[in-house]
Amino acid sequence: MTSTQGNVLARSFASAFGGTVLTRDDERYDSARAIWNGTVDGHPALIARCHAAEDIAAAVNLTREAGLPLAVRGGGHSVAGLSTCDDGVVIDLSPMRGVSIDPVRRIATVQPGATWADFDAAAAVNGLATTGGLISSTGVAGLTLGGGIGWLQRKYGLSCDNLVAADLVTASRDFVHASETEHEGLLWGLRGGGGNFGIVSRFEFALHPVSIILGGLMLFPLARGKEVLTALREWAVGAPDEASLLAAISTAPPEPFVPPELMGQKVLAIVGCWCGDLDAGTAALGPVARARACRGPVRAYAIPGPADHAG
Repeated sequence: MTSTQGNVLARSFASAFGGTVLTRDDERYDSARAIWNGTVDGHPALIARCHAAEDIAAAVNLTREAGLPLAVRGGGHSVAGLSTCDDGVVIDLSPMRGVSIDPVRRIATVQPGATWADFDAAAAVNGLATTGGLISSTGVAGLTLGGGIGWLQRKYGLSCDNLVAADLVTASRDFVHASETEHEGLLWGLRGGGGNFGIVSRFEFALHPVSIILGGLMLFPLARGKEVLTALREWAVGAPDEASLLAAISTAPPEPFVPPELMGQKVLAIVGCWCGDLDAGTAALGPVARARACRGPVRAYAIPGPADHAG
């Protein structure tokens, strides 16, 4: 699509779209089209930045009428690059980042552009959490609709398991609310059934009391990989649900907690957390922690409560 065609498309959007429209001529275009996976270099004809559910519906309708490809961007973390496209329209939800917490009902209401950093910051004030991403910059929407592994998964399930309701904009521009009592089948689909049910404009999550976790990183020389992974597998068979550990092969960073002989070397990294009684966590993680070649940081992390944010 040429720049001229893109501008014609933008004018049609401007007449019926309440959000912000960016084209290739806009100085904000390059930063707005960039996504987390830098190897994916999409050049959409237009980026439709939404501020409300009505903007999403208008963008869907206008894109369909134009007969163009459509991509939906939440946090922009899709490794496959699904949050962008070439010569089509990106419906950009990143301006919609609101998170509100009901501490009595233990429910989080979240807009689709929010990241897990946004979510955790709001929930932690009340000593609450749910299973989010392994990386705080990951978008809430994409992770949840794709399943959603996270540090609390063995205790509280995947992100999608904690989704209790959602508002959607469908391809026919209808607004639909799905919950455990309304459009139950649609909620079931959103909780692990794949994509293309619609664009979620609002999520509701169940929250759980989480005040202190025991977590950190353990590094081992790669030569010990088989030994350590075998031990980890044996330990995991009887591990309590409060423990969630992940293993990966990585390059040791030049950080103070890394022994000099491991810096810049391929290592086996074990990282995770314990959400429960700290004494029980220390005992449960002991067999793994005592074998580590990394001299930290494995420690307790307090999640701030309301008193920590007063004044």
